[in-house]
Amino acid sequence: MNLFPTPTSALVTAASSGLGFATAMELAREGASVALCSRDLARAQAAAQEITAATGAAVVALEADVRDAEACRRVVEEAAGALGGLNVLVCNAGGPAPGGFERFDDAAWTEAFELTLMSTVRLTRAALPHLRAGGGRILTIVSSSVKRPLPNLTLSNVLRPAVHGLMKSLSTELAPDIAVNCIAPGRVLTERIQELDEARASREGRTWEEVRAQTEREIPLGRLGDPAEFGRVAAFLCSPAASYITGSTVLVDGGAVTNL
Repeated sequence: MNLFPTPTSALVTAASSGLGFATAMELAREGASVALCSRDLARAQAAAQEITAATGAAVVALEADVRDAEACRRVVEEAAGALGGLNVLVCNAGGPAPGGFERFDDAAWTEAFELTLMSTVRLTRAALPHLRAGGGRILTIVSSSVKRPLPNLTLSNVLRPAVHGLMKSLSTELAPDIAVNCIAPGRVLTERIQELDEARASREGRTWEEVRAQTEREIPLGRLGDPAEFGRVAAFLCSPAASYITGSTVLVDGGAVTNL
């Protein structure tokens, strides 16, 4: 049985690859009508075609840079128009640049602020009229950095918790009409994780394979996650099966975050 037995339309942003793509794939596989966007329309179209080939579902490909206020408004309206409404919004954006505090000037902080926090603010604001019309769900992809700071990721350590706080506030403000949750990946094998491991290896004078092996030893389940595993949890949180979950942050990290 599909997670979405009744018609459900979902927009997933930054979904041409990585965790956004995995989420769009599983939403489509479970019976939702999906629109996805990327800064590069050709990449969005390729992602949509791949999901259609895998699931048989028609997927709408859109272009939007979520750092841009007008693009956020426009992509929500385009998705709602193409899908005949909008029940689910999945807010996602590329991760802020890695690095320590002293690396970043004001321009870097402003760019990360627009990418990480304001994209979520603007997408949510634009989507609310549609989500209220038929009930709805907002799911935001954050990071395990909302639970503990991560080395060499100062911008993420500051701005992901800000998104987390926004979603927690909205979970009470928008209840009972709209459910609002976060999903926090740990070490799930995406291009970004590969890039971070390679950068760490370069800093420490090791191979990325050595860095990866150390990381896997530190994860209780002993391995990195598969994006499809993340996508399935995300799809569940967007579905009627999660109808009594709001204001929650679900870790998909193999048990890596051990604090209470």
